[in-house]
Amino acid sequence: MFRNHDLTRGSILKSLLLFAIPYLIANILQSLYGAVDLYVVGAYCSAKSVAAVSTGTQVTQIITSLITGLTLGSTILIGQYSGSRDYKRVKEAIGTTLTVFAGVALILTVLMLLLKRPLLALLDTPAESFELTAKYVAICCAGTIFICGYNAISAILRGCGDSVRPMLFVGVACIVNIVLDIVFVKFCGMGVGGTAAATVLSQAVSMTAAVVYLKRSRFIFDFKPASFRPVLCAAKNLARIGIPISFQELMVRISFLYLMAVMNRCGVYAAAVAGISGKYDVFAMLCATSMASALTAFTAHNIGAGKPLRARRALWYAVSLALFVSALFFIWAQIGPQSMIRVFSHDENIVAAGVPFFRSCSYDYLMVALVFCLNGYLNGRQKTVWTMVSCSAGALFLRIPLVWYFGQHYADNLRMLGMIAPAVSGIMACYTLAYVLCEGRKDSAK
Repeated sequence: MFRNHDLTRGSILKSLLLFAIPYLIANILQSLYGAVDLYVVGAYCSAKSVAAVSTGTQVTQIITSLITGLTLGSTILIGQYSGSRDYKRVKEAIGTTLTVFAGVALILTVLMLLLKRPLLALLDTPAESFELTAKYVAICCAGTIFICGYNAISAILRGCGDSVRPMLFVGVACIVNIVLDIVFVKFCGMGVGGTAAATVLSQAVSMTAAVVYLKRSRFIFDFKPASFRPVLCAAKNLARIGIPISFQELMVRISFLYLMAVMNRCGVYAAAVAGISGKYDVFAMLCATSMASALTAFTAHNIGAGKPLRARRALWYAVSLALFVSALFFIWAQIGPQSMIRVFSHDENIVAAGVPFFRSCSYDYLMVALVFCLNGYLNGRQKTVWTMVSCSAGALFLRIPLVWYFGQHYADNLRMLGMIAPAVSGIMACYTLAYVLCEGRKDSAK
């Protein structure tokens, strides 16, 4: 029923789209997790519950960011081995990935449960929503093993050139999450805790379904206990490629958590605006993130096959498509930000606070479309240390100082705070594009 795409042959645009579209659909479905949580809480609970889910989601994204980096490392590694038709190493990389992620899940679970309250305190979580936020984070963190498991399996499949089955697995999770959200919050009155429990249970169902299905199909990995062992060489390569990506994702997440802390100081309404804006950030940037991730696998396959120029041509297709979709959300934010906010909350105080913030921060939709695709291309070339330095510098030396400055002098001006992200992304786009063009000249000279 499913086949892996050969990303090294045929039309570049067709190959990229066939691989990227299931990636995009999977990301849309995955983004519905948090969006449905926030929508249901906004419909049946108070403003402080909306703020709790908004802030709690930002904290749990720390886990997702770390996992995403490591899984992308697995995709790149398996992609290059698949591109060079080295299937022995593909199997070793899969076994190593699954074993390593089991250990990572255990460590992250313990750390996040121990650190949840200090993290919420650092974020200046509003007092009236603090306990609800802590409850949300604790329940979500208890399901870290399922987050790691699903993301690891999806990364492995995409590295093998299969973006369809990950889409189906996350589709199962999304349906379960929506049903449980409504049951737990609307009918059982579980509030914030119900949304968190729905998320964890849906991820557990998705991971279990993925393992059962793959065991019964003719997948390259057999899931037998003897196969779950790390191979030292594969583990080193996974760490070399994945850790820089995880670090950069963590630094970027920390910088946005700092912005959340500044917004939290402005009260419950500003905190809710930040959370709602974050949901739209995800959706507006979905095409860019999907293209970037697909481009990473596409580039890895073609670098492995010795076709760097094919990978570079794919980059410009990806940038064009990502910019087009992001522009649609940008126009919406400029023309009707009120309608965007009311999707999640009809509280007029939240709407009034959010309009200027949405109009300014939405410029970032355009900037990151370029940045994400450029970084996806560089990651596929195993330039992960460079992207780590680039993104970390943007977070630590640009975004955080700007948030601090504007938080000190313009804390009550959400329009000014909203301009920070697009300003930083614009600077990053300039120097990343310059680096990519330099790499392109090297390829042409070979």
